[in-house]
Amino acid sequence: MNIEEVIPKKNFMLYVKAEDGKTGLFDVKPYLESEAFAPLKDRSEFERIRNGKYFVEWDCGADLSADTIQARWITENKNTEQIAAPVPRTAEPGR
Repeated sequence: MNIEEVIPKKNFMLYVKAEDGKTGLFDVKPYLESEAFAPLKDRSEFERIRNGKYFVEWDCGADLSADTIQARWITENKNTEQIAAPVPRTAEPGR
């Protein structure tokens, strides 16, 4: 995935738009307890994000790869504007 746009949002979320047009939200909160990401608890630091296309990075040295974002983001469905959910597993016939 190549990142076309990244925008810091409230509650330590990132709005991410990929080059293929997919959009979604990435939650940075789980990372804030690590030493590298701790400075981002300051909102002004969190908002100083740079887009490197294959990664995003902050002035404090914290960074996230596009692969990490893609693996953990919550994508938006443009037709319904709802958050996409995993398809539920169905039982095998005869069970």
